[in-house]
This record gives sequence, C-alpha cells and structure tokens, in this order.
Amino acid sequence: QVQLAESGGGSVQSGGSLKLSCEVSDRIYSSYCMGWFRQAPGKEREGVAGIDSDGSPSAPDYADSVKGRFMISRDSAKNILYLQMTNLKPEDTGMYYCALDPGGGYCPADKDDYRHWGQGTQVTVSS
Repeated sequence: QVQLAESGGGSVQSGGSLKLSCEVSDRIYSSYCMGWFRQAPGKEREGVAGIDSDGSPSAPDYADSVKGRFMISRDSAKNILYLQMTNLKPEDTGMYYCALDPGGGYCPADKDDYRHWGQGTQVTVSS
C-alpha cells in the first residue's frame, strides 16, 4: 500500500517561511493527483493546495486563504511532493497532511476523495 510521510514542519514567527515535504513510498507518476491539507485544533480539515496531473488544462489550485503565499510542486524523480509556504500567518497554524490519488485528472484544493494520506506534520506560526 502507498505510504506518505510529511516533514519540514515546525515553529516560525509571523511572516516567516517553511517548506514541507511529502515522501511517497511508490513512484509518483505524472498522472497522479496530489494535494496538501491542514487542520487547526477544533476545526475540520481544510484543503490547501492541489496539483493537477500532467495534461490537465488547469494550473495548480489553492485555497483563497493561501493564494499568493503557498506553492505546491512535486519532484517525480525523487517521489516527493512539496509545499512552499511564505508570509506565514498565525491562522496558518495546524497539522498539515499530504494526499495522493492515483485517479489523476483535475485536482482542486478542496478535492475530498483522496485515496492515500500521510500522518501529518505540525506547523505553528506565532505573532
């Protein structure tokens, strides 16, 4: 079964940056859909970013709250998904999860049917 492992989380001051990584146990085919989610204490999981499979007519998608600050990317050769986060705000605090769906296609930030999930990495932003 496919396994995903997030890393790169930590504590940072408001306005700082972090880069999260998601290592996948299997080859990341260009047809796979992948995304990042987060969950703050007491709140539901929120879709942050989704990267389309190769051939999709759409660019990577982001939640309105992170547009212009976060960037999702993947290195298929290394089987790693990334989330570069800049200008972090306290409201970005939460557990961040990566997800993978072999189905591919269009991968909006709020896609809710990913098949595989990581265990998360904590991001804490202080003011």
